[in-house]
Amino acid sequence: MLLDNFKKAKEPEIRELRRLERAGLLPVPRQGRRPDFLQALQAPPSDQSLAIIAEFKQASPSRGIIAEGLSPELVAEQYAHAGASCISVLTEEQFFKGELGFLDRMAAPGVPLLRKDFIMDPLQVTATAATAASAMLLIVRFTPDAGLLRTLREQAESFGIHAVVEIFDEADLILARQSGARIIQVNARDLDTLKTDRQICLNLVRFRQDGEIWIAASAMEQPSHLTAAAQAGYHAALIGTALMQNGKPGDNLSSLIANLH
Repeated sequence: MLLDNFKKAKEPEIRELRRLERAGLLPVPRQGRRPDFLQALQAPPSDQSLAIIAEFKQASPSRGIIAEGLSPELVAEQYAHAGASCISVLTEEQFFKGELGFLDRMAAPGVPLLRKDFIMDPLQVTATAATAASAMLLIVRFTPDAGLLRTLREQAESFGIHAVVEIFDEADLILARQSGARIIQVNARDLDTLKTDRQICLNLVRFRQDGEIWIAASAMEQPSHLTAAAQAGYHAALIGTALMQNGKPGDNLSSLIANLH
């Protein structure tokens, strides 16, 4: 199962963090106020029907290499100029060719940054807090334990970092709510099969409750997909491959937003 492969891939990172903890060398939490991720999702530009989270994504298990050689700094500037409300940054190394250091490299424009990775240990949260991240991803399918999800979320919030809790179906939603999640991301891609179904997103959002912010993710490729998500009740959409695949992420985002109604 792919989820098992993802967990194995994170084991060296967690072992190294534990070594650093024993040596008293864990990275120090970043000081100062972080750009507000939640506020950015709640207040998209007036001419947009929903907030756009634009993703820096060089590779994926489903597509292989998507884009290489793009400067994280330049992409951050392009996304900010094109109107991204937030930027998602892949930091997982083995499958997505990411780096934790990308977060600090993409911080200059001041757009809230989401660390997108497979997080399952409190030390990973501590490492995130040492970066410029304003939010981090927690995946119910990856850590299907409401107690652990709550612990990780509360730890993140203690550092001023919002937790985005990702679900795939109604069972995941139950666990997300038990963990106290307030920002819920619906992934249209099954992390075990890598198949996508946008209808899953559109169906699940009908269960949205007051006070929750919902994000549609995966297979968001065309203005019509974003319009359908907004009409269904989503506050935001996360877009990655569609922006990165031809090496012109800023232009692609500008075009997408220009045709969003």
